[in-house]
Amino acid sequence: QVQLVESGGGLVHAGGSLRLSCADSGRAFSNYAVGWFRQAPGKEREFVASISRSGGSTFYADSVKGRFTVSKDNAKSTALLQMNNLKPEDTAVYYCAARRTIVPGTNSALYDYWGQGTQVTVSS
Repeated sequence: QVQLVESGGGLVHAGGSLRLSCADSGRAFSNYAVGWFRQAPGKEREFVASISRSGGSTFYADSVKGRFTVSKDNAKSTALLQMNNLKPEDTAVYYCAARRTIVPGTNSALYDYWGQGTQVTVSS
């Protein structure tokens, strides 16, 4: 089992950067693939990025490809989402999620554990 705690959200101008962190207080983080999702007001939760259990494979939504980078440090039980060149349309609550599998998917329903979410606001 994992317990995910997110941090790193905030307010940034368009073109700026933020780094989100997803930390697990348990000891099984290396057994889980991690996904990042976001939900803007009035919209459904959408897939942003994911990383395999080992950290060797990454996947991105087309809307963030080339701007966001996901990474995973199993020794520190932490996953990161580096967000560069942020746009106002990136404004949302961002969630990390974990799934006990080798390679994650884009379907949020497949993930077992979720963080509390962190707000990212990008001003124009």
